[in-house]
Amino acid sequence: MRASDEDRQRVIGVLQRHTEAGRLTLDEFSDRVGTVYAAKTLDDLKAAVIDLPALAPVPAEPSVDRQLLLTFGLAIAALVVIAVVYGLVK
Repeated sequence: MRASDEDRQRVIGVLQRHTEAGRLTLDEFSDRVGTVYAAKTLDDLKAAVIDLPALAPVPAEPSVDRQLLLTFGLAIAALVVIAVVYGLVK
């Protein structure tokens, strides 16, 4: 099956993580990236990572909706605290 640009970028990401982990030198990384960009099929892409161990999945970033909800909740809590303090001081 033919390799897509997304497939190539995914494999380059894997190679970057292996380089960061010290499994590949910068020269090896560069050579393999050249192989990835020249790859026409998925089997060609596999050749660039076949001798490397599988990586643990990267944890997902919290979604923007969850961060927004947390920020909103903290803002409401701050308003309640201000209202309580203002009510006690008055």
